[in-house]
Amino acid sequence: MYVFYFLVQVNNGDDMRKILITGARSGLIYPVIQRLKKDNFLYVTVHSDSELKYVKKLYRNFKNIMCIKLDITEDLDKIDDLDIDVLVCNAGVAFSGSLLEVPMDMVYSNFEVNVFSNLKLIQKVFRKMYDKGCGRIVIISSLASKMPILFLGSYSASKAALSMMSVIMALESKFLASNVDFVLVEPGLYKTGFNRLAFDKKYDFMDNGSFFDEQIKLIRKSEDLYLYLFEKRSLKSISNKIYKAIISSNPRFRYSAPFLHNLFAKIINLFY
Repeated sequence: MYVFYFLVQVNNGDDMRKILITGARSGLIYPVIQRLKKDNFLYVTVHSDSELKYVKKLYRNFKNIMCIKLDITEDLDKIDDLDIDVLVCNAGVAFSGSLLEVPMDMVYSNFEVNVFSNLKLIQKVFRKMYDKGCGRIVIISSLASKMPILFLGSYSASKAALSMMSVIMALESKFLASNVDFVLVEPGLYKTGFNRLAFDKKYDFMDNGSFFDEQIKLIRKSEDLYLYLFEKRSLKSISNKIYKAIISSNPRFRYSAPFLHNLFAKIINLFY
């Protein structure tokens, strides 16, 4: 699985912070990058030749941006020589389907990218930060980790694992007195196209036979209504949270947005 990386050098007086962001091609992180790119140096890494061509064209007028192709599941050695002050783990995939019948390769893919590859990357970067004596790791999870969403079970479970690992790694880092901060960001539903694609992926196998054959039309209509009612169009609330998580001198451990989605997730958890 290929993802995008940005290495951002943030000019903070005499302190030049270098920030590595994964999954940087997609929607939620895009407004954050626009705020960072003006005065900073970026290494942009993409998963395919066509996307490399796209980002090169997108940032052709920025001499402080270099575009590179990289695979998070195979090519982590490519970051060995990078001096990283802040890591932002934003890479993720979402395969949907009932846990009663979803093909296991989709479950494996959710966990390979969202959990295992992120953990391998974090371990690699944490050691570099630990040796240096400081750093910050920002992990983008999801509010889906906190509530049971039908037909999105393997994705939600992978994000729940990522969130719990974030809590534990933060505590273990403090136990080491490492001066490496961990920050967890949990976005709700935002209209980037990611949610629509995630919901639709299950129909590739459900249309060829499913426990839910008689309910497929109802499921599709319910999802259309769900996204229409709950997807937030503006990305400002979550992009502000991610930006704070990256640049704040004293960040909170956990940021969640939008407010109503976070509140709903907390209410749901009272019943399960």
